[in-house]
Amino acid sequence: MTETAQIAPSDALARLRDAKAWIFDMDGVLYRGAAPLAGVQEVLDALALRERKVMLATNNSMATPAAYERRLAAMGISVPAAEIITSSLATRDYLQQTLPEGSGIYVIGMPALRELLFDGTSFHPVQYGEETPAAVVIGLDLEFTYDKLRAAHVALQQGARFIATNADTTLPTEAGLVPGAGSLIAALVAASGRQPVVIGKPETPMLEMAMLRMGTRPEETVMVGDRLDTDILAGERAGMPTVLVLTGVSTRADLAEAEALPDVIVSDLPSLAEALTAEVA
Repeated sequence: MTETAQIAPSDALARLRDAKAWIFDMDGVLYRGAAPLAGVQEVLDALALRERKVMLATNNSMATPAAYERRLAAMGISVPAAEIITSSLATRDYLQQTLPEGSGIYVIGMPALRELLFDGTSFHPVQYGEETPAAVVIGLDLEFTYDKLRAAHVALQQGARFIATNADTTLPTEAGLVPGAGSLIAALVAASGRQPVVIGKPETPMLEMAMLRMGTRPEETVMVGDRLDTDILAGERAGMPTVLVLTGVSTRADLAEAEALPDVIVSDLPSLAEALTAEVA
């Protein structure tokens, strides 16, 4: 059953049906762990039938869109890499718009982040002591060390820009929550006294990059997510209608203390598919 949080049901559902594009968070919306959630292909097929554009957006910086395409395919979900944007990919897009060609970048992150920043771009990697980089880019790094922290700190002291793929303090895993990229960023913020430009949710650059790729405006693009503090907040900040799906992190009880409320709440994706295909009251 569909619920609305801020506006009348008919108005909320009309906005969803009229939207030209949809952005979906992945973990907690399309799948949980390695298991797909019910109704994924049903919703994607319903949107495809109506010729609506779709992109998937994740704060995770540790895998490429191609890797996500393969992961989703293994679950029986068909989405091409071109319709998947990660915080790493959005960071690359942002840097291409804001840095001079040929800029050097010092990176703290996993191989997927480096691959997206340097393969097919004019940027080049900078190691400690080689040159002053134009930017320090930090994502989740499972091999984070004091030496990496020191190198990034020196670069920031020398005027490098400070860019973070995302600021998630924790990362959900099958073993529970573990420290996320935000925990590493906090160390660099404490040392440098500087705040980064954050690309991922709840900030808006990743969603803006997704809309730029689809050629749509915020008011005609829906953000669907399972977290009030990242997905829904980012969508509201970007000026988008939002849908909270109750198959992930946030619950109805969390609405009372949420900074941003969704326009529509659905229990799961089959409920969303039903809302999209039902007759308008």
